[in-house]
Amino acid sequence: GGLILFAIFSLVMDVFKIGYYSSFYSCLSAIKIIYPIVQAIFVVVQTYFLWVSAKDCIHVHLNVTRCGLMLTLTTNLAVWMSAVTDESVHKAHSKLKKNMTEEIFRWLLRVGMRSSSVEECNCNSQICQIFKNGYFWLYPFNIEYSLFASAMVYVMWKNVGRFIDHHSHHIQRLKFRLFRRTFFVGIMLGLIVLVSGLGVLILYEVQVNSNTESSKKSQALTMYYIFNIVCLSLMSLVCIGGSVIYRFDKRDMDRHKNPTRTLDVALLMGAALGQYAISYYSIVAIVASTPRDAISALNLTYALLMIAQHTFQNIFIIEGLHRQPP
Repeated sequence: GGLILFAIFSLVMDVFKIGYYSSFYSCLSAIKIIYPIVQAIFVVVQTYFLWVSAKDCIHVHLNVTRCGLMLTLTTNLAVWMSAVTDESVHKAHSKLKKNMTEEIFRWLLRVGMRSSSVEECNCNSQICQIFKNGYFWLYPFNIEYSLFASAMVYVMWKNVGRFIDHHSHHIQRLKFRLFRRTFFVGIMLGLIVLVSGLGVLILYEVQVNSNTESSKKSQALTMYYIFNIVCLSLMSLVCIGGSVIYRFDKRDMDRHKNPTRTLDVALLMGAALGQYAISYYSIVAIVASTPRDAISALNLTYALLMIAQHTFQNIFIIEGLHRQPP
């Protein structure tokens, strides 16, 4: 379900890219227009393949199957790297263009910063601007789709030729009741935080990126950091509480080999490394900078809480993944 959701948005992104690049067919190479078409076909074929075959455990043509799955995995990673690079270049150009005159920006492009780029073509029509803004806003969905598909293909690759001992694994069917008191409260609190976070993010983006006075931008930064500090504090307390509950609810730990769980733990730790690095560099920058004001103090608190929250959350999730059913 999650894969199909990201696939749909990835296809919409490809449609936007085709529309945007088609506006400049006279000053662009044909590969620029062909690439999103081929990527859309790849997304459709791969999503159908995973939907039909994700639960298969292959026991024939093992080497050919492993080779094909690994080729698919590396293709997804290449698409992911391409999307991240394109998004980063676009943001860099946007900031560069914002901080200098149009003449200097075009001169930098001509001398080799990004020659023969789509940035050199004029995008004056309204429909062109819609296509341009649309596909860059949809890049995160394409990035998540590539990672999602890579994870599923990796699990399939690990399951090739695998035999499962049905006597050592007991499947526990969880009964989910929406209006049971604890579930209902948790869902409501989560939705409140989600909606509040989206509202704060929109206000922050509007205030910071607009041409308003610096006092309003400072207020937007303060609001953003205070909201995130409160959320991270609550999340840390909840994760600590969950780990404490684990100590009282003693169960056996599952030590059997499980490719899906191993991948979950690896992705969890790998993703946390990125947040740790961002928080570390933020702390170094804040400590080394002068003068130190209220925004710097909030930023420092936010960075420290980000490290604490990811640590407590990872401990809670990894321990939960290894616990046997009741």
